[in-house]
Amino acid sequence: MASTFSSMSILVTVVVLFLVGNSDAQLSTNYYCKTCPQLFPTVRAVVEAAIIKEARMGASLLRLHFHDCFINGCDASNLLDDTPHLKAEKTAAPNLNSARGFEVIDQIKSAVEQVCPGVVSCADILAIAARDSVNILRGPEWEVKLGRRDALTASFAAANSSNGIPPATSSLSSLISNFQSKGLSARDLVALYGAHTIGQARCANFRAHIYKDSNIDASFARTNQASCPKNSGNGDNNLAPLDPQTPTTFDHVYFSSLLNKQAILHSDQELYNGGSTDLLVRTYSTNAGAFNSDFINGMIKMGDIKPLTGSQGQIRTNCRRMN
Repeated sequence: MASTFSSMSILVTVVVLFLVGNSDAQLSTNYYCKTCPQLFPTVRAVVEAAIIKEARMGASLLRLHFHDCFINGCDASNLLDDTPHLKAEKTAAPNLNSARGFEVIDQIKSAVEQVCPGVVSCADILAIAARDSVNILRGPEWEVKLGRRDALTASFAAANSSNGIPPATSSLSSLISNFQSKGLSARDLVALYGAHTIGQARCANFRAHIYKDSNIDASFARTNQASCPKNSGNGDNNLAPLDPQTPTTFDHVYFSSLLNKQAILHSDQELYNGGSTDLLVRTYSTNAGAFNSDFINGMIKMGDIKPLTGSQGQIRTNCRRMN
């Protein structure tokens, strides 16, 4: 009996030590409550000013968080610049001439460093800026889980890989597979692609869709062909809204565009093209509450992808380079 009690005591002690040892590995919505109480208003002020200056910036900041989390987890690796010893993710195909808003992240980091130096990670700043961007553009608000730390490296190869950031040419099956590899469901996929209710796409990324695909409204295709020449290399950086109806408002109207075959990207129209996600698209097109709820859940799940916590990584003082 005494031996059994002793064994149970040892087991309890081991479990307690395990939990204590891993408690700092848990992200929390009140992580900076005591160490940086002015964090949220500080970040929001900079994001709001940037969006007032250029509405598109809200989508760009949201996208930076996506592009961060989809490459080896949410660790701000995509913010690092090239060095003689590091090839940055910024120059990988999905980011080159596409990812933007880095200077706004710099401004946020500078402002945050003034109120609580050396405390808040760049990875957490990306997560907060994404949430604020959605909310400022009339979308939902949610409590962001925090406590991430910043990567000590970047992966150009991972950012360029086929299982990294989904290209605009993706099929539905490849999109589902890509998201599943990161612990995200088909529901998360459709909800998170609803982020395309804001922002712009480059001609280089939608040229093939408007000239070659058949699952696109003919009139919509012709309208966009006027600003996106057929030949590659001509007008590649010309822009078109991802949501042709309300491009600067975060809402569920994007899904109506899919029903009307007016997605500017091939990958977006794949969500409504006779496949397994059609029902979700129809649901979100008429139910803003369902979309907002699933989008929030998807953002929180995405933010949980392989964060660095505890003593892992570092808290960068400059998001563009390691300390």
